[in-house]
Order: sequence, then structure tokens, then C-alpha cells
Amino acid sequence: MTEIVTTSDELTLEQEAALGSGADFWTSRAAGHVPSILMTDGPHGLRKQEGATDHLALSGSLPATCFPPAVALSQTWDPSLVFRVGEALGRECQAAGIQLLLGPGVNIKRDPRGGRNFEYFSEDPLVAGTLGSAWVSGLQSMGVGASLKHFAANNQETDRMRVSADIDPRPLREIYLRAFQKVVEEARPWTVMCAYNRLNGVYASQSRWLLTEVLREQWGFEGFVVSDWGAVADRVAAVEAGLDLQMPGNDGFDDARVVAAVREGRLDPAVVTEAAARVARVARKAAEARRPDTSWDVDHHHDLAREVASRAIVLLRDDQGILPLTPTQRLAVIGEFAARPRYQGGGSSHVNAIRVDVALDEISARAAPAGVSYSAGFSSDTPADPAVLRADAVAAARDADVAVVFLGLFDRQETEGSDRADIELPADQLALLEAVVAVQPHTVVVLSHGGVVRLAPIVAGPSAILDGALLGQAGGSALADVLFGTVNPSGRLAETVPDRLEDAPSFTDFPGERMRVRYGEGIHVGYRWYDARSIDVTFPFGHGLSYTTFVYESLTLDVDGDAVTARVTVRNSGARAGREIVQLYASRDRSAVVRAPQWLVGFGSVDLAPGRSGEVVVTVPGREFEHWDEELGRWLVEGGAYRIVVGASSRDIRLSGTAELRGETARYRLGAESSIGEILRDPLAGPAFHEVFAAMFERFSGAEETDYGPMLDSLPFGRFLGTAGAAFPPGLVDDVLARANAANGF
Repeated sequence: MTEIVTTSDELTLEQEAALGSGADFWTSRAAGHVPSILMTDGPHGLRKQEGATDHLALSGSLPATCFPPAVALSQTWDPSLVFRVGEALGRECQAAGIQLLLGPGVNIKRDPRGGRNFEYFSEDPLVAGTLGSAWVSGLQSMGVGASLKHFAANNQETDRMRVSADIDPRPLREIYLRAFQKVVEEARPWTVMCAYNRLNGVYASQSRWLLTEVLREQWGFEGFVVSDWGAVADRVAAVEAGLDLQMPGNDGFDDARVVAAVREGRLDPAVVTEAAARVARVARKAAEARRPDTSWDVDHHHDLAREVASRAIVLLRDDQGILPLTPTQRLAVIGEFAARPRYQGGGSSHVNAIRVDVALDEISARAAPAGVSYSAGFSSDTPADPAVLRADAVAAARDADVAVVFLGLFDRQETEGSDRADIELPADQLALLEAVVAVQPHTVVVLSHGGVVRLAPIVAGPSAILDGALLGQAGGSALADVLFGTVNPSGRLAETVPDRLEDAPSFTDFPGERMRVRYGEGIHVGYRWYDARSIDVTFPFGHGLSYTTFVYESLTLDVDGDAVTARVTVRNSGARAGREIVQLYASRDRSAVVRAPQWLVGFGSVDLAPGRSGEVVVTVPGREFEHWDEELGRWLVEGGAYRIVVGASSRDIRLSGTAELRGETARYRLGAESSIGEILRDPLAGPAFHEVFAAMFERFSGAEETDYGPMLDSLPFGRFLGTAGAAFPPGLVDDVLARANAANGF
């Protein structure tokens, strides 16, 4: 149990209760010598409001740098770059007097329809946890606290204030809590934000198992737990479970309830004192870390946003080698998003960007004078006759050397508070692209979207496709950099693009009904599901191309305990400098538990000039080979051989090797419900009972054409004793089982 630093004796019960609620929408209460904390929404920019305040960006906020949201940030697969974004955000927070920035969100993208997927990193917990840790470390290096959210299983917006995410222990630990655990243990965030939803029937804000047993006792979290805004249904129950700060404030209404519960003996006063102490500790840390003289360079932060955005762009395909463009080509730029950028999601993370680069302007600046035409092609305003816009675009495309068509989703189509009904691109955009491709074989598609969109209808049409996701305020210049080859694309998808929504693992269990949603796919989330069922996908997890080519030349594996160090030699075999992201996946044949065919265990990158080779070294800790044993209630590394493969995506595997891990063999309490096979495989009980069982098996072995082995192997020991117990000497069974269980730690 983490040691609690108590508050000063001079604080009254009323003051301790007051420290557990907000003074207003964005500020915690001060009490005694404990200062207040000023916080605001993130995570890809500051949303500091002055005057009217709200949690859905309905009121305006002060200008700030809008960095690429997590949907794009994740496509960099670059922790060092994410750290720098965190640093920059911390600098802007210090200058604005913000002490706590609400982010990052590391929830898993369980379903491609999730309305808030643009705010989350990945379908894979290692990617989410690694990048989330880098973001937190960068921010807190500047003396500003992070608030890791939304804890836990906040994977949909439908009925998000009440829905119960019903998840079995193993997928809960391995998929939905894993990223949170990694960030808490590695980056030590100052705060964790509990989610709105219920988890297995219990509100996250009232789950002692989640907030105290797992977060504090098992993971060693030392900060305070803050509620999502309006997530507390019962303040007294929440405080008892481990919630420390309820936001926003409600004029002391719930503070009085906490005081009354203590006075009436319904709530242990020590719980209130501990909660107040945790808030006080962070408040004092934040006050000591204040740097009011901090300043930041607007241009420098914009340049960083541009660098990140350019690294986030994924070249999905370029079969004809049409990219990069040249300044002498006549270009037809088509699509409203080229002139009116879609660069962030809607809701509480909406940033009032200081400035916004427009792709059309940036493309025009790089092309020859009068070499660029623009046609809207479609409109967010839904004109009465869209055919006119389409006809203009087709005419422009016919007269150009290359058509660059911007497609995507509008703000209203994906936002916090609601999930999408489908993953389709708008029909008028699909019709526009079909018409353009019919007259212009050299067509490049540029995508803008926060959640996955189905690309099967367009993948065979254009010559090239760039996935821009949501790129922040500098997305326009970053797209031009990649289109013209100033930057060689190196982004990789952090989630799978399925051929159709019906193939998604959660399709039949999303968004649930009557306030419950069953996570029936278990551990098979994202690429794990598609691989397990050999389902074709449009673009796999980890996919991304380059203007150059890379050859994977060698792989060596070194094992130290249960940790594996992989050394991968990569050569740039093309004519351009480029960056390659090396991905490591593990698999385990003949496992004692159900596993995904492969799972990501590590990744790294290398920048190489043409013709040069480089070594990528990735150390995979033993925890990446663990599985959660539901019967034992703990993590376990299964001993034996693991196949380690290296690839450019989950379905572009280049090299493979084998690592032999020491691990352990799971031992379970032996008793009447244990099978004969389990008894025989125990190192102590097996030899003790071997002769009796061997004789029994021999009796059955003569039966023709019937193998009774599997049936006998799974026969409960107690049922066997009921018919053949006399074969054992008196007292032997109890003695052997007791000694075996003692040897196994039971």
C-alpha cells in the first residue's frame, strides 16, 4: 500500500471535504495552507476559457497551438516526438498559469465507430501505453501535471454516463487496463481521471477495486483521482472507493454530504483525510513548480506541429509511383477540405488554434504560377444541385496532369458525445472521386478523418492515397511537404482498416442495450481479431509506405531471463533518404491458454540515407510475454519457445526467429474438481498417483477404435474417487493433495 502523507492537523473535517471538490468549473478548492489547482482540457492543445465555461467547447477559449490529435500523433510511432509535444504543451500551460492539463486519453479503440476515437491512440495497448507515457513525461518535465484518462473502459460515447462495460478479467487486464498500467508505472502521472461509465456493473467513480486495489495497491499510483466532469453519482460512495476530487464544483453541496456521512458514522474519517492529503500533495507540487515568467515561441511551436503532422501522414498506396509531385505539373486540387481544413475533433478537446495552414495555399505556393486550379467538388452546406460542383471538378481534373482530391468526414459527423452509425465516406464524395478517376488516371486522394473510414470502395481507383487523419493547425503545410517530397512519408497506421464494418470484432456487441455492453470479443481486439479469423482487411495495423524502399537484412535475438533484445539490420535500398519503423510481434504455439496469432511486443525506427544500413535495437521486457491468469489472479509468463517476427506491418513480415523463455508453468490448487490430467501433470501428485491411474488407463486401452485418453484426462478427480477411491491407501489422497498444494503456494 502506498504511504499516505496526511494533511496538516489544522484542517477541519469541513476543509478536508472541501479539498475534494471544485471551487468552480476549472479550479479546485483551496483550504488552509493548501492552494487551489487550475486545470483545463487537453490533450492536443490548451482550451483555457475565460468568462463562460463548459466541457463541450460551446464557449470560446484563448488561442493556443493545436497540435495533431492522438489519432495522428499515434501514426508517428515516435515516443521522442510525442515527448516534445508534451514539453511544448507544458510550456504553454506554464505561460497561461495552467497547472494540470487533462490528458492524455489512452483508451483502446475497440470499435471503429467510437465517437471519441480521434482522442485516443490505438487499438493496441502497447502503442497507446508507450506514446501515452512519452506525452505525460514530456508535459510533467515542465512542472505541469497530467491527468491520465478515461479510467477505465471508456470505449464508446453511446450512453456513456451510465453504460456498464462488461469485460472478463483477462481482456480487461491485457487490453483495456494495460496502457493505463504502463503509463502509471513508467511516467507517474500526477492525476488519473476516472470515467463516466460503469465497469462490470459498478461506476468507475465508485469502484474500490479499480481506484484503490488496482491503481494504488497494485500499480503504486501516488497522485490523486479526479472525476470526469459530472461523473460522480454518489460522492460518499466515490470517496470511500478512492476518488479524491469531484469536478466541477457544486457550491459545497456534496461536501456537506461527506461531512454528514462522517458525523453519522457511515464514512471513515481517515478516508476523507487520505483523499485530502493526496489532493494537497499535488496542489503543493503544482504551486512549487509554477514558472510565471515562462514564455514560448509561437513560430517554434507551429514548426513542431508541422514536423509532427508530416511524420503522422501515412502513404497507404502509390502503385504507379505518382508521388511525390513536381512543381511543373498542372494540378487540379479538388475537395472542400483543401480550402477549409478539418484538423481536429469536436467536443472538450477543441482548441482555438493560433493559426491554421490551408493545404490549397501551401500547394499553390510550391507549384508553378497559375499551375493550380481549385474546385470544391462537394460542400458541407449541402447545395441544392451538387452535380454542378462535381461537373466543375471533373472538368478541372481532365485538364490537369494530376488531380489531388481531398475527402473525409465533417465536424458534425464525429464528435464527443455520440458514436458514428457507420464508417462510410459520404456518398457524394465517393461519386465525385469515381467521376474524377474516370477522366484523370493520375489521381491522388488525401484523407481527413478522426475515426476509421471504409476505404474498400476507393482503394482500386486513385493512383495514390495519403491518410492525413486529423493533423492539427499545421496540417496544410505538412501535407504539401509530403505531396512534393520535402518530407518522405513514414507514418504507420495505429489501427486496422477493415473491408467492411461487419468484419469488426465488436460489430455484434456495440454499443449494447439497456445500459450494458458485452465485450464478447475478449482479447481479440483489432488486428488480433482479423488475424485469428484470417479476415482480409483493406490496410493492416502498422501499414505505411515510403518514397524509398527498405530491405530487412538480419535479425538476432538475445534472451536475458524473460527479456528479449532484438537487433534488426535494415538497409535503404532506394534513392531517397527515409525513415523505417520496425515492428516486433510475438506468437506462441501450443500455448496452454487462448492467444492471438501474434501480438505487438516492441517497435523502433531508423533514419537512413540511400544505400545505407542501420541497426534497430529493441529490448522487449518480459511483461510483454505475460498473460493474465484468471484463476491465479496474477500475471504469468508461460515458459517455452516464442516466435519473434519483424515486419513493416502486422501483415508484412520480413524476418523471424525463436526465443526460449524461462517463464513458469501455471500451478493450480488441486482438489475434487481437478481433472485427472491436471493431477498427473503436477510434479508431486502425478508420481504419487501414477500407478493407480496407469492401471485404470490400461483397462480402457484395449477398446477397439475408441480413444478414451482425452475423456479420462478431463475426468474430475472427485468423480473418479467416487467409484475407484478404494484403490488408494487410506489417507494417501488427502496427504498428497495437501503436500502438492503447499508446494504450489496454496
